[in-house]
Parts: sequence; structure tokens; C-alpha cells
Amino acid sequence: MALKPTIYKINIALSDMDRGYYDSLNLIVARHASENIERMMVRILAFCINAQPRMAFTRGLSSPDEPDLWAKALDDQIVSWIDVGEPSLQRIKKASRMCNDVRIYCFNTRSVQWWKELEPEVRGLPVAVYQFEWQSVCALAGLAERTGSMSVSISDDSAFIASDLGECEVGWVTLQGAPLSV
Repeated sequence: MALKPTIYKINIALSDMDRGYYDSLNLIVARHASENIERMMVRILAFCINAQPRMAFTRGLSSPDEPDLWAKALDDQIVSWIDVGEPSLQRIKKASRMCNDVRIYCFNTRSVQWWKELEPEVRGLPVAVYQFEWQSVCALAGLAERTGSMSVSISDDSAFIASDLGECEVGWVTLQGAPLSV
């Protein structure tokens, strides 16, 4: 019998100063049984960084043919494809054929080696790749709660996150592509 996902309900007051995008997000996030808390929180942060109308979480780990997040146009075409982690070269190529806006957010201790191996192959593809600071991601994971609220303020290459459990700042570097702006 398959384990059921754990559901998180998070209200987020989002302020993206770079894009002039301000929103109140009421997210319901399903954490897959095999997903660690750090990955789930990176998915939430990636959602905030890329927030736009029709942005949605997909079935993620449960469906290998879908990204972690996407935004679709009214005609059901994928407008933004967002993956979290270290996808394979085949997956990256597939995503770049399906969508003009492909973004990858890597975040763990394997990211440096993953990028070193894939960089020569990915360089020619229209894909943006960002790397979060692992220590900051661990601090972000400490703010996770099943039902709660937080504020996320994005400016330059970092996000300041505050909740009832504390606060942290998560920075990132652009490995390939333009600096973040949706």
C-alpha cells in the first residue's frame, strides 16, 4: 500500500520588490512520502519567486512527466516549467522542447557535482539554472509547519522569510540564464 502525502496549508504574504509583485497566497502543498522537508520548502520558495497567475504545483514526484511547478496559458500550453533538484539531461532537454521558460532550482550538497557534469551539455539550451545556499535551505526547513503563515520578501538574489517559528534569509546564485524576473 502506497503511503499518502502529508498536506501543508500555508498562507504567504508575498512581496517581490524586484518585479513589483505583491500577493497573498493560500497554498496547499502535498509533501510526497519520499520527499524531504528541505525539498518541499524549496518548492514553496520557487513558487514564491515565480508567482504569477495560473502558477500551480503539479503532481511532482508522483508524475515523472510533469515539472514540480508550472504555469499554463488559457489554451493549456505550458508557459513556465519549473523543476526543483538535479534533473537529468534528458529531462532538461524535454522541458526546453515543451516550453520557452524553463527554470531549475538546485539546492543540496550534490548540486555542485551535478552542475559540473551537466554544464557543458546544458550551456546551449534555453534553460535558467539557479542554486540555493544549502545552509539557508536547512534554516528554511526549520520554519515548516503543517498549518501556518509566513511572509516572504524577495529582493536581488535573496528571499527573507519570517514565520511564527523564526526567520531566515535564503540566497541563490545564477548558474545559467538571466537573473530572476518573471
